[in-house]
Amino acid sequence: MIWYTALVLAVGAERVAELVVARRNARWSRERGAVEYGRGHYPPMVALHTGLLLGCLAEVRLADRPFVPSVGWTMFAVVVAAQALRWWCVRTLGPRWNTKVLVVPGLPLVTGGPYRLLRHPNYVAVAAEGVALPLVHGAWITALVFTVLNAGLLAVRLRCENSALATAALGARP
Repeated sequence: MIWYTALVLAVGAERVAELVVARRNARWSRERGAVEYGRGHYPPMVALHTGLLLGCLAEVRLADRPFVPSVGWTMFAVVVAAQALRWWCVRTLGPRWNTKVLVVPGLPLVTGGPYRLLRHPNYVAVAAEGVALPLVHGAWITALVFTVLNAGLLAVRLRCENSALATAALGARP
């Protein structure tokens, strides 16, 4: 379980790195007149993602979940792929990427990188990681609970983000 704890802590460190990038990018966006949308769903999103990490560790330890190599290594590969996709999104959006919904009026939609294939590739990475990280070490309850709660949260987030982007494309303000 030591290596699994190290993996979960590494994902946690990656989340902290995301927040550092997001804070820097928020400053950039606000300097250019960004409008923030959906503030109400942000705290539950942070809580859910924190709960994922804590749930992974708690379930594996308390329920004595075994490591099943055929599943564990496959899910580890999915976790790595999800991280790669997430950082491809961050790189493609550059200073426009954020954990919050901040839209700078007048900027066109990004259509390069993974955005040429999917409208919201970062959320594909989040969903994949939310299933895969717990299943690396058999934490199926955490995977299930996160997936159900994340589906509800993503429905709200996507509605918010799509509305914000449509509003910005029309040049309107909220």
